[in-house]
Amino acid sequence: MKVTTRQVLLIGLVSLLVSSTIAKQGNKTQGVVYDGRSLIINGKRELLFSGSIHYTRSTPDMWPDILSKAKHGGLNVIQTYVFWNVHEPIQGQFYFEGQYDLVKFIRMVAEHGMYVTLRVGPFIQAEWNHGGLPYWLREVPGIIFRSDNAPFKYHMKKFVKMIMDKMKEEKLFAPQGGPIILAQIENEYNSIQLAYKELGTRYVQWAGNMAIGLKTGVPWVMCKQKDAPDPVINTCNGRHCGDTFTGPNKAYKPSIWTENWTAQYRVFGDPPSQRSAEDISFSVARFFAKNGTLANYYMYHGGTNFGRTSSAFTTTRYYDEAPLDEYGKCLQRNPKWGHLKDLHKALNLCKKPLLWGNPSVERISADLEARVYEKVESKICAAFLTNNNTKMAQTMKFRGQEYYLPARSISILPDCETVVYNTQTIVAQHSARNYVKSETANKKLNWKMYQEAIPTPEQLKLKAKNPLELYGLTKDTTDYAWFISSIELDRNDLPFRKDILPVIRVQSLGHAMLAFINGEYVGTAHGSHDEKSFVFQTSIKLKTGRNQIAFLGILVGLPDSGAYMEHRFAGPRAVTILGLNTGTLDLTNIGWSHQIGLTGEKVPALYTSEGSQKFEWTKVNGVVGAALVWCKATFMTPEGNDPVVVSMNGMKKGMVWINGKSIGRYWMSFLSPLGQPSQSEYHIPRSYLKPKKNLIVVLEEDSGSNPDKIEIQTVNRDTICSVITEFFPAHVRSWARENNKIRPVVDDVKPAAHLTCPNFKQIVAVEFASFGDPYGACGNFALGNCTSPLSKDVVEKNCLGKNSCAVPLDREAYNKGKDGCPDIQKTLAIQVKCEKKKH
Repeated sequence: MKVTTRQVLLIGLVSLLVSSTIAKQGNKTQGVVYDGRSLIINGKRELLFSGSIHYTRSTPDMWPDILSKAKHGGLNVIQTYVFWNVHEPIQGQFYFEGQYDLVKFIRMVAEHGMYVTLRVGPFIQAEWNHGGLPYWLREVPGIIFRSDNAPFKYHMKKFVKMIMDKMKEEKLFAPQGGPIILAQIENEYNSIQLAYKELGTRYVQWAGNMAIGLKTGVPWVMCKQKDAPDPVINTCNGRHCGDTFTGPNKAYKPSIWTENWTAQYRVFGDPPSQRSAEDISFSVARFFAKNGTLANYYMYHGGTNFGRTSSAFTTTRYYDEAPLDEYGKCLQRNPKWGHLKDLHKALNLCKKPLLWGNPSVERISADLEARVYEKVESKICAAFLTNNNTKMAQTMKFRGQEYYLPARSISILPDCETVVYNTQTIVAQHSARNYVKSETANKKLNWKMYQEAIPTPEQLKLKAKNPLELYGLTKDTTDYAWFISSIELDRNDLPFRKDILPVIRVQSLGHAMLAFINGEYVGTAHGSHDEKSFVFQTSIKLKTGRNQIAFLGILVGLPDSGAYMEHRFAGPRAVTILGLNTGTLDLTNIGWSHQIGLTGEKVPALYTSEGSQKFEWTKVNGVVGAALVWCKATFMTPEGNDPVVVSMNGMKKGMVWINGKSIGRYWMSFLSPLGQPSQSEYHIPRSYLKPKKNLIVVLEEDSGSNPDKIEIQTVNRDTICSVITEFFPAHVRSWARENNKIRPVVDDVKPAAHLTCPNFKQIVAVEFASFGDPYGACGNFALGNCTSPLSKDVVEKNCLGKNSCAVPLDREAYNKGKDGCPDIQKTLAIQVKCEKKKH
């Protein structure tokens, strides 16, 4: 490629800029620079395997285990957002305690030997309330979020500078010896930039230059931002950046993938989200095969949206389908976690060729290609053999050998000869998650209830002609606000026929509401993530004289994305009564009284131990007919150390508190198209529990709930499995690079079933074993037409009583010379049960 004088000058300028991030400490170069191949950290090129783990979505006692499992899974970078609205909830008042202790989290990452990418934003989206922007920002006069707007830029820069100064003071940037190697400004701005026209173009340039001016000593990135100003690196978000990313906007910038979505976050009303381990591994192998240098899994551990932190309609559980599931505590979601761990090992075997070799591409056919990184003089070579056909396995001839490639798969050859990994063939173990009723916690779970009272207009001081806008009324301090009014009717207004009732109609901008007429509950309605607005209407009974009309407006989080977020609104906007003798009656402008929040939320709140004692509670007897009730019970801390959840069966919609701490919103009545709630179990962190007696308080919004069906459970992954076929490659751990050559490190390089119980438990039972043609999945295997009668004996001999075992795929061991189906390719499927060792 011919390089022009202008390009040489540009490269020189950027080199000068990035070289300013380097500091000398003795003879060692400290800092982060980059070129078109990779980041260069402290003078060394790196392949970077990153995972998103948000400190706000787990508790500090969970962090060590989560980070340990991330490290054990082959990650060397942790990516996290910075959450402005939790750090500055009130303008000028900052908070960095508990699960919001950003510095503690970053230091812990460093203690685990990993780097950090700090996504400062400060707009982050992240399915987080208001996209991370504090509510008070919305009320700054003249503000327009994320545009060339003086008020927004002033507050944005002030916060970003505060965070950067804090990181510098704590010596957390790489040139200071800390773990932070990258920082991100803004977030996916390209998706809304056109809405702001020239104000958007100017803003993104300002944001990049502002960040560079803060002199952090590390490169800055902008994800999905094609016009990221130099030297900011534009990066990719998506599921298949190896094929969809057009590349950095300058040749001297490395290819970085900031978000590889491990599933899809869920909103209430969604069915389960799935993304296979095979698809993720294919996408990552593809990205590194095409000059990628850093790939980040979003999320690696999703965690929990505690309290009111989730954005509009987003479930309390976040990215549960990530390699580490919601609970984090040694609960790797296998095979996803294990298959990706094996991928990282395979790519690390290719590290020298990937970072120093010369790339080339050999097209074999329309579907087959070989991507090679080779440096002949150093005798290093790595190849990625790809079958892009999504339906058919194929055989590829490469450098004189034939290689079998399953459909849509990549085989990794770290020496251009030996297959150590294939993206479609999962050698890692599988697991099934189990929810177990806690006998200790549920033994005396006796429920009591308190009915939330409906205020009268006379009790309320906040008056307005129209119903006030719900976001502006609550100011992100509660999900709830009352709208109350009354009308006078005489006999001539009401229908004369008994079979005709008036109908009340409420047009709302969202998100949900309860309606009461003369103190009687008449119904509820709600919108959805895709359509927040809704119309509530139902027949009602009215009387002569004064009739009280009360609505409880309900929010389910603030918006987290899109242009002009400061102009989003919620709550009732028009109220009418139809079917009166005198015609339709418009109540919108008759004057309304308002109350922010519920009586039970007032200090000291009903859901606290102190507050609950100030209310009169009655015993729950089966189904609760009333709407808007508080329910409480006490329970003993569940046995063992497994994660704890509360199953909200029998309930409809509301919130849960444990010992005064909110574990988030539940919504059981909003069913997915599969006829099931989007989430039934809600995480109770062990750190929220007391040694013995615990207070659980539930706010149930709807009528017809049954608290007696609520159940405290523990969670485990004690059901583990393996599915191995004879054509699978041996485990990647069978190989190592020594003196630029790939050598076996085991005596017999053959495929085998590898099983390891979590948390140092032992294999106590073999629940299924078949060497033949079994089918199904972990937790649901079935025999095919052919199986060895010795299958279970072989597995038990190798595994019973052990924490881990390897079961070989040896036909002779299973058949003893009597193979009932010698002509088929055999599969070994195993399912075992793990338990803690009994002393």
